[in-house]
Amino acid sequence: MHPFRFLAAAVALAALAACSLLTPRADGPAPVEQRRPDLKLSTEPVPLPPGGLARPRAHWIPAAWGELPGWGVDRLSEWLPALRAGCAVPVDPWVALCGQLAALKAPDDATLRRFLEDRLVVYRVESPDANPEGLLTGYFEPLVAASRKPTASRRVPLHAVPAELGQKKPWYTRQQIETPGAAAVALKGREIAYVDDPLDALVLQIQGSGRLRLTEPDGSEKLVRVAFAGHNDQPYKSVGRWLIDQGELKAGEASWPGIKDWARRNPRRVQELLWQNPRYVFFREEPLPDPALGPKGAQGVPLTPGRSIAVDPQSIPYGTPVWIDSTEPLSTRPLQRLVMAQDTGSAIVGAVRADFFWGWGDEPEAQAGRTKQALRVWALWPRP
Repeated sequence: MHPFRFLAAAVALAALAACSLLTPRADGPAPVEQRRPDLKLSTEPVPLPPGGLARPRAHWIPAAWGELPGWGVDRLSEWLPALRAGCAVPVDPWVALCGQLAALKAPDDATLRRFLEDRLVVYRVESPDANPEGLLTGYFEPLVAASRKPTASRRVPLHAVPAELGQKKPWYTRQQIETPGAAAVALKGREIAYVDDPLDALVLQIQGSGRLRLTEPDGSEKLVRVAFAGHNDQPYKSVGRWLIDQGELKAGEASWPGIKDWARRNPRRVQELLWQNPRYVFFREEPLPDPALGPKGAQGVPLTPGRSIAVDPQSIPYGTPVWIDSTEPLSTRPLQRLVMAQDTGSAIVGAVRADFFWGWGDEPEAQAGRTKQALRVWALWPRP
């Protein structure tokens, strides 16, 4: 990822759900910031078996196709667009496979399955101390109504990077930015758009990017994207964690709907809540010619809803097909499918750690906030 940005839910918002510990992505072009899980990196590695591969934070253990739960029933044709997106920027050792893929015009699931089984091998991903279990969280791309100019209801600005940002580190805190003073002067004229709710602005900042349904001064509307452009180099603090510590919400209530409900009931304390997080994110506006394309992840390609994940690149390299074995949020229904490692985030750390990109809109937002599931993963890799 680039400096900071992409996340969750996490932006692993990977979630404010359940434990509600949202942590921002600290570096890179990912679209979101994520919740930081309570993961402990191994300090006692075990020897690799014959044929195993050592990554800085993971061991890859040789496995068989029959080990993948649900492999025979996944709709691989739904995964193919994510692979094709990754092949737009192929790196070794994927160049050959991407070239062969170009010859497949409209393959069905069975054809794709044979194609992969003929060319790839399977590795079970484990921590260096041989633990195959980990954590799945989720993130999404917010969709927020906005206006180019402030209105009676839309007075919360989204800012572009101030000219002097690189000259002062750390830059001003959120509280200093949002009160009269030098920071406000430096940001004058840097407003991209205005939104109604300061919590919507915070969600965009935590997620690292989002879509705006933007009303122009002439009354016309268009859909644009705001993408991460920088931050003030201040520490990230979870507002959900603060509400829990204050006894205002229980851990299970600190989802975004729970936080917004608390804000509706405590309008005079919303500013106090926001100022608990000194981190402030700046954006750049991007056109959105194709609403079906997701934001770009750390790999530099658009994310595919339901088929892209954020990973720890020291465990799984970008562009790797990954088989995940988990369950859907608040359910025992299996979530077993092929996805692409195409993003990362500062909270996405460890061997068996993934953040599932749900997409954009209300339902993906709800799913991202609920996702905190047990996880096992397998990496697919070109044959030697």
